[in-house]
Amino acid sequence: MIAVEKIIALIQQKGYEIGQLTIGEIVEVADDLGVRASEVIIAEGMAQNTMTREEVIDAMINAFAHNLYASEVGLTSGSSMLLGTVPQELVYNNFSHSLFKDEIINKILVYTLAAQVGNHSCGLQPCAGTGDSCVYTGIFRALKEIITDKEELGRVLAVMLKVGTIFRAGKTTTGCNMEGFGASAAAMAACMVEFRNGRPKAIAKAIVLALSPTIAVPCTPRVMVSGLCATHIGGGVVIGNLAANLALNTNIPLDVPVDVMIAMAAAVHPVSAKYVVPVVNEYMQPFFKTNTHVESFVDDSVKDAEQKNIKGTMEKALGEARTLAKKANSIVKPFGEAVVGGSSQAVGSPTNAGRIAYALAKGEITGVKIELYPELFARRGINVPGILMAAVLGASTDNGQTYRDIMQIVKNKKIKVEIKQVDEPQMQRITIYATEQGSMVETLNRGGARLVLKDARPSLDQAIIAAQRLGIVLVD
Repeated sequence: MIAVEKIIALIQQKGYEIGQLTIGEIVEVADDLGVRASEVIIAEGMAQNTMTREEVIDAMINAFAHNLYASEVGLTSGSSMLLGTVPQELVYNNFSHSLFKDEIINKILVYTLAAQVGNHSCGLQPCAGTGDSCVYTGIFRALKEIITDKEELGRVLAVMLKVGTIFRAGKTTTGCNMEGFGASAAAMAACMVEFRNGRPKAIAKAIVLALSPTIAVPCTPRVMVSGLCATHIGGGVVIGNLAANLALNTNIPLDVPVDVMIAMAAAVHPVSAKYVVPVVNEYMQPFFKTNTHVESFVDDSVKDAEQKNIKGTMEKALGEARTLAKKANSIVKPFGEAVVGGSSQAVGSPTNAGRIAYALAKGEITGVKIELYPELFARRGINVPGILMAAVLGASTDNGQTYRDIMQIVKNKKIKVEIKQVDEPQMQRITIYATEQGSMVETLNRGGARLVLKDARPSLDQAIIAAQRLGIVLVD
């Protein structure tokens, strides 16, 4: 075990602040010293709080006292208005009803759900929120049963709680991306890497992988609607474990620094609360659990207005569902054409715009102008080759060889290429300059390699005919 003084000295040498270390800084220091990330985190806790190593570990373990009690309530006698007695059903006859064959993951999930039921019965001490505290409690309880070495248990807890406390600082409004789903996925990923003796860099990689699917996930439906909470907090466990295993067992390429990913999650958090949550509320309000005693104090006119809105929402949702079903392909032809480049939205749809533009042009092509909305412009590394192979050669979206060769082909042909960002949402405008007749196709991206055809030169009608001939799916 490396001396704490050596860790503190390197932290100070790098100009980092004790008590303010980011995950990225912890990983860097641990990697430089050749120690586990938990060593740096515990050393920081010792220096920050003027405590011995044993005192830090004891304090972390003791912090779970109330939440362990809550999980016990959930496993034995508690009942939740949202989850009923699910944990008791799952532990029946020695976990005979399993969620996962992996015994550790299964127990973490069951104990996590038990903590949530306990939360609704006797309350839970929150970290970022009570959602992630459920997961931390589930992890602690499950690992405590199999890790007999108190020192080793402390290491895993240190990593988990360091991540959790950072998310606690980042959670400022409603949003599961910084609580039950996002925070717990990141903490689960980190502590599973530590539990399995992974390198510090694997912890950083695992957190980034775990956070990706959690960005902007709202809280609101799960805290008022029966059942939904189970897959939010349970999903954090599953995603975190997947991320940890990918980081530990593969060489998956990953360039995003862990601190950038966490910062993005925190930045998206209030945006989601402002724009996503109101939409979720609209659709989920008909299913919100109510309290009859509370409702007795609400004016009847208010409740009548709410019921009218709820009825309208239900009718609207049913109409939208029927529209989707009407537009859906038959199950015998579910897929579109294959798309190289990794994304039917970022590559397939703009490539198809280029194919239509090529069909309308005549003569030798001398230049291509590509105008993309911000998201596509940011992903130009994968979509520009697709657009160019379509606009210059008329290649289809599945032409992998041409996709790889097109940049050199364009260079050899001395074709002038201009790439611009435009502000119009979903816009992908392709202009071809040619010796006999140029063309322009203005489309909106709809994913699945589909597009909306807004305008075209020489004519919109010719563009529609070309799209139909090429088998390109146009939508409204």
